[in-house]
Amino acid sequence: MAGYKPRVFTLSKKPKQTFGFYLRVENGEEGHLIRCLEMGGPAELAGMKDGDRILRVNGTFVDECSHSEVVDLVKNSGTSVTFHILDESSYKQAKAQGVNLSNPGSKPVANGVEKHSPKPKLCYLVKSSSSFGFSIRSVEGERGLFMTEVTPGGTAERAGVRLNDRLVEINGENVENITHEGAVDKIKRAGSHVMFLLVDEETDKFYQKTHAKIGSWLATTKCLPREPRNINITKGSDGYGFTLREEPNQAGHFIRDIERGSSAEKARLKEMDRLVAVDGRDVESCRHEEVVDRIKQSGNKCCLLVVDKDTDQVYKLGKVSPLLFLEEMNDSNSPPSYTEAVNLPIPTRSSTPAAERKEELRPKLCKLEKTSDGFGFHLNSIQGVCGHYLQNVVKGGVADKVGMEDDDIVVEVNGVNVEQSHHDDVVKIIQGSGNYLEMLVTKKSVYDELKAQGVPITRQLLGETSYAQVHSAKTPEASKRERLEEEEEARPTTPTEPERQRNSSVSSSSSTESIDERL
Repeated sequence: MAGYKPRVFTLSKKPKQTFGFYLRVENGEEGHLIRCLEMGGPAELAGMKDGDRILRVNGTFVDECSHSEVVDLVKNSGTSVTFHILDESSYKQAKAQGVNLSNPGSKPVANGVEKHSPKPKLCYLVKSSSSFGFSIRSVEGERGLFMTEVTPGGTAERAGVRLNDRLVEINGENVENITHEGAVDKIKRAGSHVMFLLVDEETDKFYQKTHAKIGSWLATTKCLPREPRNINITKGSDGYGFTLREEPNQAGHFIRDIERGSSAEKARLKEMDRLVAVDGRDVESCRHEEVVDRIKQSGNKCCLLVVDKDTDQVYKLGKVSPLLFLEEMNDSNSPPSYTEAVNLPIPTRSSTPAAERKEELRPKLCKLEKTSDGFGFHLNSIQGVCGHYLQNVVKGGVADKVGMEDDDIVVEVNGVNVEQSHHDDVVKIIQGSGNYLEMLVTKKSVYDELKAQGVPITRQLLGETSYAQVHSAKTPEASKRERLEEEEEARPTTPTEPERQRNSSVSSSSSTESIDERL
């Protein structure tokens, strides 16, 4: 691939966030295109450009793959993914010349910074007696807050703080542009525990030179007092020897009911360990059923990244995922430290729904009057799956004002149920409605929950007060359960709704079709 050298970017994101771009396949254009870069997002900060083509995802050559295959590769990467990228002009020239683009070669980059470059550091401080053992220094007219008067052997020094380190974040919040007094106030209000993101002089100069934004996603975790644990488990004849459960009022998936003498016990899994990743793939934002499926798909052996309560609190204080620890281990070229366990028994179970799912289950009836700017939203379809959802809801536009939001699922248009309708037919209904439009929509989480309960989504759910008179009656005794074992329980489990692959995005105000995916 002489003359056409791809750039390699490793992007990291927080759970439930995106990498900050759309992956698109367009009519008349070859390749998988980077589009709609979000300002300040990981992709834009790393230096990716509109029109760039993705050649590889995590080392896999994808230029000849389908759009859905590339989307799956990115989604399955969890919170970190590596791309080989070629700019638009070079890509088109290479294609015209018949160049073989599958030959690798380039410098790896992480969010715009070469890997193995100096890293900012996360430092977790627990106050002893009356102080943390440091002071903050600032110079009038100059940017930055710096560590000074670091007490030898004190709390700060033991946590990794060094003289003249520059302060970037306090408890996950960037403080580079706040005043000296503002930073001091934040530290005081943090109480006896605080997490700092710091850069030493060498690291600071490096990032200034590269013009890359400094954030916790780039940090080293080597100074943190607690580490997540990688547990490698081999299934026995009776399963894995533990239960996987969602706990009331706690987000996440927790290890429970560890059987005595099981491989789970031998591997030192603990009661209430929170599961972060399965085989290196992030599961923090997945539904219970999806996590169970991932463990099952691992076959007879899987690797679980878990955190106990104390470790979880450390990472949550800095608003970083424990996956950061795993990514750093992978970057270091040294294999992760696994805890090995074999021949283990039994299950996993889901108890009551997580706290965030206990929202009121009701659709929204939205009445819109078109302005010169239209209705203020795009209607998107889901490739290969019946259904339509909203995207690009214009802030301050008609749709926004009546309460419509990005990712809302469209159920009815002008009284007609469109859940099973073809996308073009729905667009025609909207375009034929003139200046007035009525739509019944729901949040995706509400839609999924109602469907899981077998409740038809109609206007009857609105009731006289326009609120859905539907509530979850689940109790711990009536909760759904799933056993991770060779034999399924005699009682059939409720099948989960297939995960939506949002691969097709068609603007209702445009006749030009494209396939895209927000990543």
